[in-house]
Amino acid sequence: MYDLVIIGAGPAAMSAAVYAARYKMKVAMVGKLPGGYVNDAHLVENWLGEKSIPGPELVVKFLTHVKSLDIEVFGTEVRGIKRNEDDSFTVVKEGDNIEAQRIVLAVGTERNKLGIKGEDEFLGKGVSYCTTCDAFFFRDRTVAIIGGSDSACTGSLMLADIASKVYLVYRQGELRAEPAWVEDVKKNPKIELILNANPTEIIGEGVVKGLVLDNGVTLDVDGVFVEIGTTPGKALVTSLGVETDDKGYIKVADDQSTNVPKVWAAGDITTKNNKLKQIIVAAAEGSVATYGAYLDKKSSK
Repeated sequence: MYDLVIIGAGPAAMSAAVYAARYKMKVAMVGKLPGGYVNDAHLVENWLGEKSIPGPELVVKFLTHVKSLDIEVFGTEVRGIKRNEDDSFTVVKEGDNIEAQRIVLAVGTERNKLGIKGEDEFLGKGVSYCTTCDAFFFRDRTVAIIGGSDSACTGSLMLADIASKVYLVYRQGELRAEPAWVEDVKKNPKIELILNANPTEIIGEGVVKGLVLDNGVTLDVDGVFVEIGTTPGKALVTSLGVETDDKGYIKVADDQSTNVPKVWAAGDITTKNNKLKQIIVAAAEGSVATYGAYLDKKSSK
């Protein structure tokens, strides 16, 4: 029986685990991909103490910190959470199940799809949702990246270091990324901005050959990278009866507690981050959630 089981393995989860260990709670962290989407970041330049660091390198630092403490890490997927008659929880995972007095949900979000013709057909054949993973395959090729957020802009900058030409396609008239990223994108001679345009079809023969836009233009490209945001993962949340907003984000109080007793939530999946889905915000929420769990443990003695 653990004092606290943290579901997830991203920055919110790892921060929650570190704080739990320092509060001398018996803690386990269960998640399949340590670092989550941080692994996909070409460069992180807003994490305090690191002027500029590749995402995967920052994840290694996070994980090294976690493993230096008394934290049990299960690198596996959670299939369900059951509430027991004594108000404890059974966490159903690959292999043996584990028991918990308290839960922190830090399950993050899932990548959004374009929902257009050719997207599924060419997945892995020119369509990608991970710039960091797949940019290498497009050296000296022409690619398009869809989106206007930080991830779209940083992804386009990474691609510009590898590809011969990068089209950055966004449906609005101005990019919504941090001004510093927008400035870098606009200064890069390899990146061509196409604003007020939506992709309608990905075309090709076996592999991607083009991207059709709703402004009548068809771009000759070898790859299409999709960076249009994320949607909360819902399966575990709904199984526990945790209250969400109309978009599926978990509603939390100031201490990151949910409407379900002994369940807290942290990171991109909550309504608390004011849409600022950043590593530093997720980590902060993780620490606050664990503090709430720690106070609950103290009061139950």
